[in-house]
Amino acid sequence: MFKRLFVLAILVAMLLPVLAVNAQDDITLRWRTRPDNQAEIDVYQAASDEIDAAWDGVTLQYEAGNSEGAGYSDVLVTELTAGTAPDVFWIPGADVARFAKLGLILNLNDLAASTDGFSQEDFYPQIMEQLTYSLDGSDSLWGLPRDASAFAIYYNQDLFDEAGLDYPAEGWTWEDFRTAGEEITALGGDVKGFGMSNWWGPYGYFINGAGSSFFNEDYTGCGMGNDNTVAGLETMASLYQDGLAVPWGEDPEPVFYAGNVGMYMNGRWATPGAVANVTFNWNVAELPVGPGGPSNWLFWGAYVVNAKTEHPAEAWELLQQLTSPEIQGKIAGLGANIPSRVSGSGVDDFLATFSDLGVNNQAFVNGLGYGVAENPVWAGDWTSIVAVLDSQVSAVVSGDLTAQEFADTICAQIDPFFGTEGQ
Repeated sequence: MFKRLFVLAILVAMLLPVLAVNAQDDITLRWRTRPDNQAEIDVYQAASDEIDAAWDGVTLQYEAGNSEGAGYSDVLVTELTAGTAPDVFWIPGADVARFAKLGLILNLNDLAASTDGFSQEDFYPQIMEQLTYSLDGSDSLWGLPRDASAFAIYYNQDLFDEAGLDYPAEGWTWEDFRTAGEEITALGGDVKGFGMSNWWGPYGYFINGAGSSFFNEDYTGCGMGNDNTVAGLETMASLYQDGLAVPWGEDPEPVFYAGNVGMYMNGRWATPGAVANVTFNWNVAELPVGPGGPSNWLFWGAYVVNAKTEHPAEAWELLQQLTSPEIQGKIAGLGANIPSRVSGSGVDDFLATFSDLGVNNQAFVNGLGYGVAENPVWAGDWTSIVAVLDSQVSAVVSGDLTAQEFADTICAQIDPFFGTEGQ
């Protein structure tokens, strides 16, 4: 009997570590995106639930970031510093350099190198060029791209009909756009011809569309000290100063939903919200062509890994699953964005979305074709640069600064925030 008990005790002692390991096998990964609306939250929650259900030993917790614009990234920086940030999170392409240079995100190169079947060539090369930028000469991979997107004009067909206007067509110009804004605003009441948010993407479109650029050719300095910048900002500011636009700083999306905006500039990420909330006839069109030719942004964002995650291997696996052809295809099928993969049928899946509603999906694909790629500005401090831009553009809109004064002074203000590459 003693021998039996002794053997049983040994077996129990041997099993305890195994049981302890098994108890710890089920880990929890938190991940976050910045959704534009509830419809987009639902898209990513569904993707999270699908991956979670098929992944033994890992539980996913999806979080919808609720801070828009620069505030979203600032909140993440604060949480990363405090040790409370998610394991995986999405950030805009323009913020990748900031997070990498602060040491807040994990260099995934070694994990990727040991992963069978992984290839950077599956994604848009102009995006991967930025995600593999080296800070110190070593091989780097700062994340995987979630999507690509471009701006379009969401327009209220009923207001165009009421004003007796033709709908925006391919090749329409800033003059056509201005006329439509005037005619729709003239309908009276609370109706405005145009609306856009007050961040760098929308006002940057007017600068680019006039033939200028935020940066010089190699992104090491300012490129706005010219007459084209003046023309772009004067065009934009006049929409506000002449009462044709939703007031600067006011969110135009709910005003558009209410049927009181004729034309609303936003990215593909806003389409599910429009489908879910708009009750009038609407569609999308390419951005109007300015004096500098067709212009748009190639927006992109990346899933990255918290440098302090306790589960780097699982976090890397989550990035791969979130950017897999299957998940990207399903997300594209729901209409939130265009897949970041160049392989597979992602663009075809995207073009097929909302076909029963007649949404002009091609407008976004066309915009990507000539869009200026969102750049992380590895050789500068983008946060400081955009803070100056926001302030000075707002001053132009309010009339406290002329567009000419902006062009004459802006480079002296932002050039100090550029420095040696990689710093």
